[in-house]
Amino acid sequence: MNVLIIEDEAALAQELEIFLNNNNYITDVCYNGISASEKIATSLYDFILIDLGLPDYEGLDLLKEAKKNNPDAACIILTARAEVNDRVRGLDLGADDYLPKPFSLLELQSRMQAIMRRKFGLKQNIVELGDFLINLTDRVISCQDTVVNTITKKEFDLIAYLILHKNRTLSRTQLSEHIWGSVINDDYDSNYIDAHIKNIRKKLNVYSSPDWLETVRGLGYKVKMNT
Repeated sequence: MNVLIIEDEAALAQELEIFLNNNNYITDVCYNGISASEKIATSLYDFILIDLGLPDYEGLDLLKEAKKNNPDAACIILTARAEVNDRVRGLDLGADDYLPKPFSLLELQSRMQAIMRRKFGLKQNIVELGDFLINLTDRVISCQDTVVNTITKKEFDLIAYLILHKNRTLSRTQLSEHIWGSVINDDYDSNYIDAHIKNIRKKLNVYSSPDWLETVRGLGYKVKMNT
């Protein structure tokens, strides 16, 4: 998951960056509105955390730009402003949530997870796929009470991202951009994503067939789930 942090307080921005990186998010940090506006216009994110109290830019204007250029991103307002009007305006402009400073990093993470569940129609963080249970919060895959401990961090990220987009085919470029933080170059090994999927299937097949992980020929991959 790609996250853009827009925060002019360097200490808080770095604290957010370290916390999110440690929890398997890929982060970009902007300390002012001008650089944030450029990032929003040129890159795609899953989450955008916006401080309203920027010295050089109106935070609500950045929110408008985010909704225009990153329509699929979930936007969370982070601000010391206590006025109800600011909160209402932000939500009216499409913000997904609002956290007043100071806030708990664990609460931020919990709200981000709740937003993802709502956005992708998941009722809980534990998903059943065939004989497998995937705990998206604890990042654990088990099969009939046996933990699959051979899955790497990036392999789990790949599975989790496909689960969030259940029944939707994702291209190799989409998977690379959102899991690795960059688009595969044309001259890069074209089997990069395919090799990861092959490894996942091989590891899961030791326990049971992951027939829910489908290849869509010529397009990409998807996780098949009953809705």
